[in-house]
Parts: sequence; C-alpha cells; structure tokens
Amino acid sequence: MKRVVITGMGAVTPIGNNVTDFWNQLIAGTSGAATITRFDASRFRTRFACELKQFDAAALLDKSDFRRTDPFTQYAMVAADQAIRESGLDFNTMDPFDTGVIWGSGQGGMQTFEEQVTEYVNGDLQPRFSPYFVPKLIANMASGMISIKYGLMGINYTTVSACATSNTAIMDALTYIRAGKAKVIITGGSEAPITPASVGGFCAMKAMSVRNDAPAVASRPFDTDRDGFVMGEGAGALVLEEYEHAVARGAVIYAEVAGAAMTADAYHMTATHPEGLGAYRAMEFALKDAGLNKDEVSYLNAHATSTPVGDLSEISAISKLFGTQPAHLHVSATKSMTGHLLGAAGAIEAIASVMSIRAGIIPPTINTTHLDPAIPAGFPVVLTTALEKPVTVAMSNTFGFGGHNGIVVFKKV
Repeated sequence: MKRVVITGMGAVTPIGNNVTDFWNQLIAGTSGAATITRFDASRFRTRFACELKQFDAAALLDKSDFRRTDPFTQYAMVAADQAIRESGLDFNTMDPFDTGVIWGSGQGGMQTFEEQVTEYVNGDLQPRFSPYFVPKLIANMASGMISIKYGLMGINYTTVSACATSNTAIMDALTYIRAGKAKVIITGGSEAPITPASVGGFCAMKAMSVRNDAPAVASRPFDTDRDGFVMGEGAGALVLEEYEHAVARGAVIYAEVAGAAMTADAYHMTATHPEGLGAYRAMEFALKDAGLNKDEVSYLNAHATSTPVGDLSEISAISKLFGTQPAHLHVSATKSMTGHLLGAAGAIEAIASVMSIRAGIIPPTINTTHLDPAIPAGFPVVLTTALEKPVTVAMSNTFGFGGHNGIVVFKKV
C-alpha cells in the first residue's frame, strides 16, 4: 500500500481562526467558552458554548457562495482554503480526477433547518421556503462546494458517524490513497451546532455542563466535579497526499497518517461501553494498521468530553491497552479549551496531534484540578500547562453516539 502524508492544514476554531493561532492558544491553555451570543439562551439549562470569535465568513467567501451555504459549509470552505493554500498544490497541473474531497459533518445545516421551519410556522397561509433550503441543509454540501470551488473531480462524499465523523473521513481518505484511487484528498470536518434546537436537545439529555456562572472552567475532563460537555463549533481541514507525489513536488510534509481503525460498541444509543471495549479494540486495531507497537505512542489526544460516564470509559480502554502508568505515553484532552465540536472534533484534534509532533509539545488539559479517584494513580494526564516532549507518534481518539469508535494514528516523517 502507498504511504499517505499530510501536506496542508486549516482551522476555524473557538480559540483561533487559523492553525497558527489555534495552536498557540491551545498550548497557552486558553478557554474558548463564554455566554452564547448567537441567540437568546437565557431560558436554557445551559447558556454558554465555545463560539467562533472575530470570524466573518462573508468577508472570506464569494458573495454567491456565502448566500447559498449554511455556516457549517462556510466553515468548511474557509478551513479547506487555508489547507490547500498551505499545501502549495497547483490543481491546474493535475488531473482533476486525481483529487477528491471526503468531508464530515454530524448535523449538517442545522441553522438553515431551524430558520426555514420557524419561518414557515410563523408565516402566512402560503408556504415560503428558500430555493436553497435543501442544498444548504444536506450534510454532503460541504464536500460538494469544496470540489466545485477548486474543480476537484475525484472521490467526493461526506461521512456521518456522530462525534467520530471527522476521524471516519480521515480514515476513508487514507484508505483510498493507500489503494491508489486518489493522489490527494481534502478531508476533515465542520459543524455549526450552536442553535436553539441543538442546544435545547442536548440540554434535554442533560449532557452539557451547567456552569453558567463560570463557563471558562466548565469543560474539565477527568475532574471529580465534571458535569457535562461544552458545545463548540468550527472546522478543521487536512490535505492528505500520496507520499511519492508529495516528495516529487517538493512539498512540506507535516506528518504521516500511519493507520486508523473503527469499531462499534453495539451497546447503547448514547452511552459508551462501560469497560471501553470498543474503544480499546479500535486503538489496538489502529496500531496494528499502522504497523506500530503501543510503546511507540508518545501522545494520546483523548476524546474526553468531560462527561461523568464517558471519561471513565475511555480511561478504562486506554489503561487496558497501554497500562495504568505507561512510561512512554502522555494523555491530554484539548476539548477542555475548544469545547466539543461534535462531528468536527476529530478534525481539529487531528491538527493538534500533528502539531504536537511538529513542535514537540503536548497541549494541556485545563480546568482539571482534582482527578476522579476512579482514575488509576499515576495515570499520565498532562494537566494545567503544556509539556515539552519529543513526540514521534500521536493517537487521536473519537467516539460518537450510536457506539462509533474512530481512531487515527499519526507519526513523524
């Protein structure tokens, strides 16, 4: 099989609207959480989230593209443009069928759906829907719009596996390039879930934190006092490229996508397997796919959403595979800063994992002051401040409603 590398990345996140700013704020331990400004959330159980800041899609996209797209597609297009520019690819010199787009979004155009249905319900007897209602709503439109903008005529589709969505997209891109069915694939994920219905739905499930008076410290993975996740929004994009193709054109290579795997818990609609069985096997399979030994993993970016049950399930899985006190491994939870971007989480966490390899720095887990006593003593969680350490292999974990487990492994080239 062909080797696959990363030659470009782009990010639109609650703590930075490009990779450099995102990374700098990540290692500085900056929280992106604050009171919701997108709509009046005063009547909701949870009234805060990790929103994008100083981001103006209208100024970054063509007027027609902006008018015809939902925010989740706008975030995707901006992040993808950053990644493509950084990669230095010239699509005019390539066969358009050699480049594809495999993108992920768990919810798609939620804002568009809510706005259009609300307008219908509150309108007169004549139904009025925008002709762009369906194109803006459907989850595959992000991949479609990216391909249209750059004339990319290869493999093109969207993955949906809840919060494992982006890792699913990255894994599929890896598989197609390995098999020689594409030379380049733009991959990643985007989500724009900070809407009344989305926030209301998660509030009804009692899945989100209710620290409304202190949102900046609400996401506290592994902490004794954690009380739920903090919603986030944004996008992450990666240019995956056949290694030989990248070398031939003199591209800068950020890291290699060494392996990936997925499993299903087959246990519960929303809860993870209590013993982390599916997660454990997915990590094991991903390492096998990468041809790596567990002792070679330097950093693990945990899914760790700050929920009482989910965090311990993941700790159980990690401990089963790596041991409770692995000398070689450090773990951190970057959702403590970005919040949980749902289907886009894996994309920005892949970027964090790659940057840890590039910079030799492991981002911290902020807000966590008292580790849950159920976590084994000496478990290697990086707390409070970033850790400088050579990272040769990084693993990124994502788990989604429905029991989806998606793991991707990156390594230094």
